[in-house]
Amino acid sequence: MPQEALELILTRQWASYLATPVWVMDSDENLVYCNEAAEAVLGLRLDEAGPTPLAALPDIFQITALDGLPLDAHSIPVGIALRKRKASHLPLRWRAQDGIWRKGEVTAFPLEGTAGRFLGAVAIFWEMQQE
Repeated sequence: MPQEALELILTRQWASYLATPVWVMDSDENLVYCNEAAEAVLGLRLDEAGPTPLAALPDIFQITALDGLPLDAHSIPVGIALRKRKASHLPLRWRAQDGIWRKGEVTAFPLEGTAGRFLGAVAIFWEMQQE
């Protein structure tokens, strides 16, 4: 198993100190880390689920636009950050693994290491208060 890039290790460490939900995807498009705050709003413990591919996220969480239209992996912010290597922001809905539908806003940005090495992407999200 190849050693994880130092920048990804440090990103995971940084995210572990935050109360804001954060998840980290690697350059192979796998969800490799989510902090406790993210686990709470996703209803998912990553250590139980293991690395999760980008392509599976829209189905696992039934991700939709706020109007209910389904979003595919290429349309969600972390997919855009991974595929187009640019930052993205979008309000959306998801059904957490606990069965509860949530609304939130997600911002994702690509991670680049030294010498332009592409490392993956980070997604930060905020749950909107239910009306």
